Amino acid sequence: MLKSFGNFLRKKLLLVIFIGFVLGITITIFSHKAIEATSTPESCEMCHVHPHVTDSWKLSVHHETRVGIHIGCVECHLPPKGQGFLKEKIKASSRDLYAYIFKDSADFNWDAKSTLEQAKHFVFKESCMNCHQNLFPLTLTKDGQNAHLYYSQNEEELRCINCHLHVGHYDPNAMHAKNVEFGSAGNENVEKFTETAKVTSHEDFTETIPGTTIAFNMKAIPGGSFKMGSPDSEQMRKADEGPQKTVNVSPFFMAEIEVTWNEYLAFYSATAAEGRSTDTEGARTQADVDAISGPTPPYGQPDQNWGLGNRPAITMSYHSAETYCKWLSQVTGKTYRLPTEAEWEYAARGGTETPFFFEGNPKDFGKKGFFGNLFGKSSDAVNNYVFYNENSGLKTSEPDAVEANPFGLKNMLGNAAEYCLDWYAEDAYEKLQDGVTDPKGPVSGKERVIRGGYFNSEIGEVRSAARDYTKSVAWMKTDPQMPKSIWWLSDCNYISFRVVCEYDENTGKN
Repeated sequence: MLKSFGNFLRKKLLLVIFIGFVLGITITIFSHKAIEATSTPESCEMCHVHPHVTDSWKLSVHHETRVGIHIGCVECHLPPKGQGFLKEKIKASSRDLYAYIFKDSADFNWDAKSTLEQAKHFVFKESCMNCHQNLFPLTLTKDGQNAHLYYSQNEEELRCINCHLHVGHYDPNAMHAKNVEFGSAGNENVEKFTETAKVTSHEDFTETIPGTTIAFNMKAIPGGSFKMGSPDSEQMRKADEGPQKTVNVSPFFMAEIEVTWNEYLAFYSATAAEGRSTDTEGARTQADVDAISGPTPPYGQPDQNWGLGNRPAITMSYHSAETYCKWLSQVTGKTYRLPTEAEWEYAARGGTETPFFFEGNPKDFGKKGFFGNLFGKSSDAVNNYVFYNENSGLKTSEPDAVEANPFGLKNMLGNAAEYCLDWYAEDAYEKLQDGVTDPKGPVSGKERVIRGGYFNSEIGEVRSAARDYTKSVAWMKTDPQMPKSIWWLSDCNYISFRVVCEYDENTGKN
């Protein structure tokens, strides 16, 4: 009896195990089928309803490869199977489904989402390497070999999309080559200035560059004293902003806005080694501008296809900005240069001692949460004066989009960061003598000061006292040229500069 009962239990157990096994296999098969079915481009298009994504993918080299294989969405936007595929698929699916149900794709800033800063969160280097295992195929060009060799030596710091951002989604405006046509459009039929502005006193003036159509406003900044740096109590303060010191500043002139592309291209066309006009016999028709050699053609599109004109000129090196100032000094007969850090902060504050030159503290304008910034001030105040990560659309803007500070200067905070003359030192203020006049910072260093924050800065980074510095190595990581350019930055799209003019014997001072 017991033996029969034991056999019955064994049969039942085997049946349960068999049924569980069958169910397991069935669930596994159907789960696999479900994963495969939701990993096709057609499945992705159900949530990603913006048509240009599909259209640009079909035009890219990843849609119709040289060997006839279509590269789909998940091959780039999810890691390979066995390397976190399922985890990332669940995260991506949840995020996309939420956006599809609760958001309107017409409100998305697709240009911003196509930038490197955004794309690096949704493209996996492991996926690139899963297909492109041989970085040095026989068909690779010499420039490609140099670039891939540099990548192989810096794999921990670089991603494939640093250079190959548009391989998955074709961008007709993207360029990854020497841009020999950059700045070639001329204004031959437009009347040009014949002389520079005459300045007889310390008052605002409009500079005119002879031989060009370029004019720009210079503001007379009165001399005075101010507390440089930030107090310990200031919100989002960093250690290198103190201790505060009283600094005296002599009168000077400062450009109303950052150097525009129009202004910079006047310099480029007059001095660039491959940008000068020539006569029929190849000789330069424009006299050498006091032997100043300007930039070589950039690699790619330095304006990021955001537009030229009155937008701030960006992506040029510190050396390029310095050379521009030398050229401007020689063609105008005045003394133009980059501002010292003390001059920059004095001008940015416009006589104020608060975090910004307008009312409010950084946390008043912080990121809005799920229920909004219920207890803070209206964001209108900061939006009227500053382009930063909450309102910029992650690109530069023209200067007329903001109001001026008390000294009549626009975009001192946000939009594009600005070079200063000083070398950077974290403890610079500790060594600064209280009551000093016109300090110029440390006598030497490795990096230069940059100020003002930029279009992707947090609110704390666009305070009047906020400091930053150049990153010489990081800003040139993906320049494929050998040697790397001394004029253009390959990995920094947010740096610009504005000029100051000294109030000296050349500008009306007796």
